Amino acid sequence: MRDETAKTIRRAERFQIILIGEGLLVGGIAGLVVLLYRMLLGSAGEWLNRILAYVNGNPLYMAGWFAVLMVFAWVVSRLLAFEPMISGSGIPQLEGEMTGKLDQKWWRVLPAKFFGGFLCVLGGLALGREGPSIQLGAMVGKSVSNGLDRGKTEEKFLLTCGAGAGLSAAFHAPLAGVMFSLEEVHKNFSASVLVSVMTASLTADFISSTVIGTESVFQFDIVKTLPPEYYGMIVGLGIVLGILGAFYNWFTLKVQEIYNRASFLNTTTKLMIPFFCAGILGFTMPELLGSGHTLLENLTAGDIMLQTILFILIGRFLFSAISFGSGAPGGIFFPLLVLGGFIGGAFAAVGVKYFGLDAVYMNNFVVLAMAGYFSAIVRAPITGIILIFEMTGSLSQMLSLAVVSITAYVIATLLKSKPIYESLLERLLKKQGYQAEENSAHGQKVLTNFTVQEGSRLEEALISEIVWPENCLLVAIQRGSEEIIPKGRTKLFVGDVIVTMTDERDMARVHDQMEVLCKEMQ
Repeated sequence: MRDETAKTIRRAERFQIILIGEGLLVGGIAGLVVLLYRMLLGSAGEWLNRILAYVNGNPLYMAGWFAVLMVFAWVVSRLLAFEPMISGSGIPQLEGEMTGKLDQKWWRVLPAKFFGGFLCVLGGLALGREGPSIQLGAMVGKSVSNGLDRGKTEEKFLLTCGAGAGLSAAFHAPLAGVMFSLEEVHKNFSASVLVSVMTASLTADFISSTVIGTESVFQFDIVKTLPPEYYGMIVGLGIVLGILGAFYNWFTLKVQEIYNRASFLNTTTKLMIPFFCAGILGFTMPELLGSGHTLLENLTAGDIMLQTILFILIGRFLFSAISFGSGAPGGIFFPLLVLGGFIGGAFAAVGVKYFGLDAVYMNNFVVLAMAGYFSAIVRAPITGIILIFEMTGSLSQMLSLAVVSITAYVIATLLKSKPIYESLLERLLKKQGYQAEENSAHGQKVLTNFTVQEGSRLEEALISEIVWPENCLLVAIQRGSEEIIPKGRTKLFVGDVIVTMTDERDMARVHDQMEVLCKEMQ
């Protein structure tokens, strides 16, 4: 056991160089996989429009399309039975794996998620590609780790690299891929993970851009930068987004709960509900189907009446919740950006009509609301700001993006709304009947980093004064560029990164206890 511990520490000393090469490999493979997934989903959206145009007006053909949708629901249910981990966006599953509470089988997740996501988009469900892309990228990272016979410590880095590469390739947003991986997935900033994730994200983005071009996802026409006199409205928008973001989280979980409580529904019949709704909408309001990309482009391209904006907003909100709550493989990342954009559009339309807002700033509020709504729901404001900047190609709104994102973040926090992916992970673990393993097998050694936060019980405490988790070895204290060997008289300060080593079987328990030590207020 001492030999294994020493080997893990020695290898960790060379992580920064090793992980650059591995990040390049993961980014290349994940970029290709997610690029293929993105192109296939794009084709699915086009095929759906052609199918609806062809069958609309012919009762026999329309009935046939409903039958096809029910077949789609049945096939997706079989894929969920084959691999339950493909349910939903896949981001909670990844976060559960990062903390040692879940173990995904990459060779099952990759094909099942790929095909299941394709069928959901072809059927018209209001789901996004970003969550599945992140999960697909992470599973590529895990496959590389398994193929190279890497340990659990290195596997966590490669999962993070794959997640960043997946988001980068899905949205042509390499910086957002890096920030999301650090802020939401790895939840830690270190030189090793930063360099490796950046390598993977840039590699995936290069592959994606080479094939489908470098244009930003949205081509919004931002005519002018918002002047200072409108910043009061930006704060007001942030407050609205914080409240509606908290409501979104509550409503999404409530719909999921309703599905789960309906004992008369099995996996197949649960999925038939959103597919059936998609069939009805396809012949009545086809604009509400799919990811909603076209809706946002129409919103920012022309003069849409306030009543129309509100109607689409409510319709998309309900259909997104019905689609996601069923457990269908697909994300909420992009759909919530669409909802945020329409909230911003409605807010601006009210401002133009009643408060003298210049209509030329309509698109500014659409973009701002997308970032603020994301921050309120996911609770990752830095990622939200960078993502919207990269998706729109506009640098002129960084200050206003920061103001609305932070305001929405604070309001959602004050309302005690938990981040959506954290809540979904808790639900998933409860459903899985998770409990920490208590067997005597030790497993591999795992290195994990934790950052001392201001106000926590570790701030300015001596190592000897703290009751540390059982079976947890303090390996090093990283303070800036300095690495300190921990001793009883070593004092901890805000920003210190504590490097711990534990057995694989204890990883989840130690992770939770260390998070409490580093974050819980004294």
